[in-house]
Amino acid sequence: MSTLTNVVLIAATVTTGLIAGLFFTYSNSGLPGLQRSSDRTFVEGMQQINVAILNPLFLATFMGAMLLDLAAAVLVIIDGGMARIVLAIVGAVLYLATVGITNKVNVPLNNELDAAGPIDKIADVSLVRQRFEARWVRYNIIRTYTSVGAFLALAIALVV
Repeated sequence: MSTLTNVVLIAATVTTGLIAGLFFTYSNSGLPGLQRSSDRTFVEGMQQINVAILNPLFLATFMGAMLLDLAAAVLVIIDGGMARIVLAIVGAVLYLATVGITNKVNVPLNNELDAAGPIDKIADVSLVRQRFEARWVRYNIIRTYTSVGAFLALAIALVV
């Protein structure tokens, strides 16, 4: 494998691992903690998290992982090695699924939560939570699996 392919595959693995770790940690600590809280705390907490996560470092890592995963897959295809090719493609496809889930499900739900307005102005906080929570949590768990799967595929591609 060429030096360029190695460097890109390592960068893809690291950035994908960072995002997988974020989703894993959130699924296993942040969400369970919020789910045990009152409707008001849950809604306000999610609103604030959704604002905080939209920062340059997260966005660069989230989108950078996608670009690096795709670049790594292309470079590995060029360099050859069937097992590595399959793993790099699987990693890229799983990460694209992560991005797709985020853009098609989680972000629109986040936008709906934001559109509900400031917590003090929401007439029925329980209804806002009810419309948001189950679907958002379900798809967050799915994107946790897809991102962890992408990370594992890329990590294995580094050593086969």
